[in-house]
Amino acid sequence: MNATELEKILKGLSTGAVTVNEAMEKLRDFPYTDLGFARIDHHRELRTGYPEIVYCAGKTPEQIKAIFQAMDGHDNNIIGTRAGKEMFDFITPSFPSAIYYETARIISIAKKKIIPAATKIAVITAGTSDIPVAEEAAVTAELLGNEVVRIYDAGVAGIHRLVDKLPDIRACRVAVVIAGMEGALASVVGGLVNMPVIAVPTSVGYGASFEGISALLAMMTSCAAGVTVVNIDNGFGAGFAASRINRLCGNE
Repeated sequence: MNATELEKILKGLSTGAVTVNEAMEKLRDFPYTDLGFARIDHHRELRTGYPEIVYCAGKTPEQIKAIFQAMDGHDNNIIGTRAGKEMFDFITPSFPSAIYYETARIISIAKKKIIPAATKIAVITAGTSDIPVAEEAAVTAELLGNEVVRIYDAGVAGIHRLVDKLPDIRACRVAVVIAGMEGALASVVGGLVNMPVIAVPTSVGYGASFEGISALLAMMTSCAAGVTVVNIDNGFGAGFAASRINRLCGNE
């Protein structure tokens, strides 16, 4: 879509020749910024309800800075995941309002306020070693406008630690359950609550855990109904999905 086509749509809106729904449909694929090494999708929030979120791992600090600069000309909030501290330090002079969540490895630059969801998300870990993945999920959900209840180190080896927190978990709308080793916690939680459970296997564990594959397979074969699974260590994917569930129509 070029500038002339955009002008026609805007003129049609002003005269009533084009309805809002028709304009939204025409604008769904427009525009993006081509940086050569990346094409920044500025209208993802228009299409999906959420802005494009930048995966920083594998990119150079210079590339991340250029991507953020391209995004900065629009009013969408900027979020970068899997970002190291050195990357944050590199972009900070250009973005003094940027915030770094060290455990989650997330950079955020707030450009507008998000109306908070009316209900909460529970983020639960089996052990302390799972917290980095949990924080990625929790911070992602918070940056997308959700209140998060953190319940850490509540694995099945000491199940009373989970039972004590059931009232807090049941007060939420969706639960993200993060576990390595044998990944049993997701099935346990799934059998105790009446909400969607998003399971996140982690690469935490000894040799036979196969860097998270054992937990992944255990979660995928869970006997508890209502448990869905994201990829190994994918806290971002779980937090994003939980936000979508928590912010379904009628909740805002």
